[in-house]
Amino acid sequence: MVQSVAVIGAGLSGLSSIKTCLEEGLQPTCFESSHDIGGLWRFKEEPEPNRANIYQSVIINSSKEMMAFSDFPPPAELPNNMHHSEVLGYLRLYADHFKLLPRIQFKTTVLKVKKTPDFAETGQWEVDTEKQNGEKKTHVFDAVIVCTGHFTNPHLPLKDFPGIETFAGRYFHSWEYRNTEGLQGKRVVVIGIGNSGGDIAVDISRVAEKVYLSTRSGTWVVSRVAEGGLPFDVASASRTGRLFARLCPSWFNKTLEKKLNQPFDHSLYGLKPKHKFFSQIPLVNDDLPARIISGRVRIKPNVKEFSGSSVVFEDGSVIEQVDVVVFATGYNYSFPFLPPELQNKSGYRLRLFKHIIPPTLVHPTLAVVGFINGFGAINTLSEMQGRWATRVIKGIIKLPSKETMMEEIEEETKTMHRWFCCSERSPLYVPYIPYMDSLAQQVGVCPNILWLFLTDPQLAVLVLTGPCTSYQFRLTGPGRWSGARQAILTQWDRVLQPFKTRVVPDFEKRPISKLKISVILSGTALMCFFLYKQQSLPKLPIM
Repeated sequence: MVQSVAVIGAGLSGLSSIKTCLEEGLQPTCFESSHDIGGLWRFKEEPEPNRANIYQSVIINSSKEMMAFSDFPPPAELPNNMHHSEVLGYLRLYADHFKLLPRIQFKTTVLKVKKTPDFAETGQWEVDTEKQNGEKKTHVFDAVIVCTGHFTNPHLPLKDFPGIETFAGRYFHSWEYRNTEGLQGKRVVVIGIGNSGGDIAVDISRVAEKVYLSTRSGTWVVSRVAEGGLPFDVASASRTGRLFARLCPSWFNKTLEKKLNQPFDHSLYGLKPKHKFFSQIPLVNDDLPARIISGRVRIKPNVKEFSGSSVVFEDGSVIEQVDVVVFATGYNYSFPFLPPELQNKSGYRLRLFKHIIPPTLVHPTLAVVGFINGFGAINTLSEMQGRWATRVIKGIIKLPSKETMMEEIEEETKTMHRWFCCSERSPLYVPYIPYMDSLAQQVGVCPNILWLFLTDPQLAVLVLTGPCTSYQFRLTGPGRWSGARQAILTQWDRVLQPFKTRVVPDFEKRPISKLKISVILSGTALMCFFLYKQQSLPKLPIM
């Protein structure tokens, strides 16, 4: 019988996994190599090798309600899109509330995880650790949950840039970037237009002489601020939207792209990608268009080569006297402490059933949680992964045969590569709401919307029309939280609260009109729901 669980890493995913273990009656011990919780969201003045790092100006892309833990709403006074220091503060509140800190062994690195000699009978694991004082120890656990993330090993592809050895200036990976210190008055080239590349280019452009942002493929740019000033993800991530998108995917995608081109034309600004919006995570940035129109950031194609202090681009243009190059070229993912046989791949991704469990294990007592990407907050995905994984580990959820799991993984990989722009640096994407629902159904916590319409219409409207917050997965079933209904009913209050620094009398009318719109939409959405149930629709990656 599984009792003891090793949780590796005390970031977002690690904290929720500790809490989920306790919720399921398991005894977790978390090993964290640093001195504190937070993982990626703990800012370090100096980069720490083999750990995720962020820069000083980072603001979270997901709004607080969309990234909230399912039974711990964020304080109403927090801004909707939090600074990294506020995200860490929220994590501290979560850890304190659920008494997670006593379960964490800080300054303890996991060196190796391997099966015990009697694994075939027990399913147990040996976990070798080393403390910062050099003390080494081997522990035996009934199960292991890996929560180390995938932003720890910078990918610096210098071989892809001929002449870089002749570059007279300074170059470094975005992993090293902290702030604009030392970049005042410089000519800077940023290579890569992911979220880090876009953020860093904008940040540096406030002090540099000129910033050039180089991209091979372009990107769709999304603002954190939607129409009316609401957070973009709160206004867009709903079950209603998902149903319409699944019924009319081409129309839905074209409509969204047309809407994104209204504030500024992506083609005019040199940003328009070849891929459709839902094929790749967009760049979330409020300031980039303004920096482009003011000339502080200039979009350039891929870098062809370096020649001394000059940078040559694929269109033949040349920027001379470049002082600094920032490689925002992503990360290599690796789990060096895991056995090699558990690191086999399907396409670019690890061969994991539901992106969590290796299918080859005789006993499914090892899980990878948080190694996931989708059109939504990572911690809501990883929290659901942890809830599913602990019930698999306990034997409550029975897995299919090895052969069935392998077939499903291969088929899922083909579908993922068909609909998403996957790569070695971005190995997997999942459709946000469908993926969470698929796990929630097996856990027994997926909301029954039809039943809600019969028993609690007000709640049903909010669950169906959105936003699709994680509280929905605490309404019923294992881990049910008595505060879930109230959390959903009051989520708009928490969205609006940070804006009330100067109250305008007629502003209070806006939530009422939004509720009326939700009621109107719910009737249409309900019809779509019946149609969805009756038809066999293609599995499209949506939302």
